[in-house]
Amino acid sequence: MKASLDTNVIIHLYRAEKQQLLFQRFDEGVFIYEQIRQIELQHHGQDILGKVDKDITDNRIQIYTDQRLKNEGVFTLFQGHVRENRLLYGTGDLGEVYAISLAETIGAYSLVTDDTKQGGPYMSLLQFHDNDIMPFTYADVLIMNYLEGILTTEETIRFFNDINSVSDLNWSFKSQLTKFVKRFWSNPYQDSEHKWMIHFCDKKGINARKKLKELLCIISKFT
Repeated sequence: MKASLDTNVIIHLYRAEKQQLLFQRFDEGVFIYEQIRQIELQHHGQDILGKVDKDITDNRIQIYTDQRLKNEGVFTLFQGHVRENRLLYGTGDLGEVYAISLAETIGAYSLVTDDTKQGGPYMSLLQFHDNDIMPFTYADVLIMNYLEGILTTEETIRFFNDINSVSDLNWSFKSQLTKFVKRFWSNPYQDSEHKWMIHFCDKKGINARKKLKELLCIISKFT
């Protein structure tokens, strides 16, 4: 899977030193638009810039510049998506506008963002039935990695707490897990997402019901 990253999730994961989660999950590439690095992270995440730049140098994160978009013949398409998304999401957070516009332009299947407010990119993508981009938060990425066996139950909970503690989100892991189950199984926004999850579990040989029950049991002991 490919992923385009929003500013907030980069900051949260790198501050918790859990950026490896991205590279484990999105093995076809992790991408950001240049202005997220040059402006958004410069303003809001200077403390993690060195680590981000190292991963850019090591090609773990690929930057899309305007010149690269022009070289690939999609710069005009990208500009059109930016104009459209600025109308949809406003100008309060250009990071999310650039992230979703890049995903639409280069055919990235996933958008990773921790902005889950109503009307933001995460909720809007869940509700738009004609959009092929799947949104994920850091909690979604953790749960996916847990289901696949990349993380143990204990690691999943510990990683969530580590990331949550350096963000200002104050999320409950139990509520995030409940939302994940509703999204993909019990009350999906889109039938295509339910089918995608069934295929994912079948392909990986995952007994999702058993694994999620185990995770919920341990979480419940601490809440």
